[in-house]
Amino acid sequence: MPTILRIGGLRVAIYPNDHRPAHVHVIGDGEAVFVLNCPDGPPELRENYGFNRSDVARIKSDLAANLAVLCSEWRDIHGRF
Repeated sequence: MPTILRIGGLRVAIYPNDHRPAHVHVIGDGEAVFVLNCPDGPPELRENYGFNRSDVARIKSDLAANLAVLCSEWRDIHGRF
């Protein structure tokens, strides 16, 4: 699974054989999945395993700030959003 971005000590990954809609897996002490809502966002939390509310809010903000890069990477790996 390619790491697309690092947010602090967290990895943001897109799995090569994954399904639509465009989404990322954020992996650290827990794991969360955010739907990107490409190309305009905002990212939305779909699943959360172990992150607290403040972590989720920070991650969501960081993903939104990098949305263009994340959507471009998804398109490069999977094609359509």
